[in-house]
Order: sequence, then structure tokens, then C-alpha cells
Amino acid sequence: MRGVEDNYRHILDRIAEACARTGRSPEEVNVIAITKYVSLETTRAALDAGIMHIGESKAQNAVPKWEQLGNRGNWHFIGHLQTNKVGAILGKFTYLHSLDRLSLAKELEKKGKQAGVVTRCMVQVNISGEETKQGLSPEEVLPFLKDIESYQHLEVIGLMTMAPYVEDPEETRWVFRNLREMRNQLQKEQLANAPLQHLSMGMSNDYEVAVEEGATFIRIGTALVGNEID
Repeated sequence: MRGVEDNYRHILDRIAEACARTGRSPEEVNVIAITKYVSLETTRAALDAGIMHIGESKAQNAVPKWEQLGNRGNWHFIGHLQTNKVGAILGKFTYLHSLDRLSLAKELEKKGKQAGVVTRCMVQVNISGEETKQGLSPEEVLPFLKDIESYQHLEVIGLMTMAPYVEDPEETRWVFRNLREMRNQLQKEQLANAPLQHLSMGMSNDYEVAVEEGATFIRIGTALVGNEID
């Protein structure tokens, strides 16, 4: 069984191959190690392997890891964030991948103003329309972005989506393509706090297809760090 460093090299090779197929540079793609199901030691091993991005999804588990390792790498909050947990992650996590409602945006703006912190966010979009997945519908995204355009402590740097889990990752291509096309259309609006340069999409089973469709952040858990229980 490969260790984290070997897994990382293998994933980088596959990213390079996907980029070669589509004329992209591998440097455009950032690998986030999803460490929510692994120990502090495995999270440290990911950083030791040269992985610069760490992803967590529950504040109560993420903050203790950040307190030990937060001076290393860039930390991403990728799960559903309750408004009452904003204060716990603000200033610790550089990126939030799951901005999905106005009440959360208001709390991030309020707490960010108090702390003098700007949070870089991805708006979560439910492209597939699955009831089990959270996020705004495609039709809701532009009105939402206009609602928060005046917020000075949020920077909407991109969009995030999750594709359905299927055996053949090729079947997810339309999800990633639709998110990219939506991002390209939204950029034409030139909203003040929404440069939307990033696409957070692709996981262990489908990240090569996501890279081919323009992903700039891919979120890899099992294939990179495993899924041990802390």
C-alpha cells in the first residue's frame, strides 16, 4: 500500500496527463488533501509530502488540527458551515468552498468586519440537481452574487460543485463542463467582489475528468490520504 508521498506523486502524474490532453498547465491545478477522516499524524504527513492545501469539513474536528499545524500550508473549509461556527473558523481557514446561502454570507461579512478579515469563498452550486446535495441551483447564483456584491469582507474567488458518484467518471463530465460554462458567463458580469477565477471540482474518483474541464482545485481524500478514523 502506497504512502501519502507516493500517492501524491501518482496523482500529480495523472493531473499532468489530463492537462496534456487539454492543453493546460499542471501548475493551474491545486491538490487539496481532504483530511477530515484521518489523524493529525496523517495530516502532518500530507504537509511533509509537499501538499500545500489541507481541507476539513467540521469545525470541531478541524480547529484542533489547525491549532497544531495551521502555520503550515493553506487551509480550506469544504463542508456545510453553520452560521454559529463562523467565528471558529474565521481567520484560520483561508478558503471556504461552501458558501450556499445569504444568512451565511451575512455572518461572514459581519464577523469579518469585526475581525478585519476577508474570507475567500467559493459559491457551492448544485449542478446535478440531486436532493442529497447542498448548494444553490444554477438559476440562483447570479441573483445571490448581486445580493452580496457590496460585501467588503467576502471575495468570491470561484464556484464549487460535487458530481454524483458513478462507476464511470466520464458520466460526470457534463457537471464539470456546466460549472465551467456558468463561471465563464458570470465573469462577464464583472461583479465587484467576485473575480471567479477558480473552479473547485473533482474528487478521488473523477478528478481527471474535472481537470480536463478546467478544475483549479481538486479535493482528494481516499486516493491521497486514505480514510482512517481519527
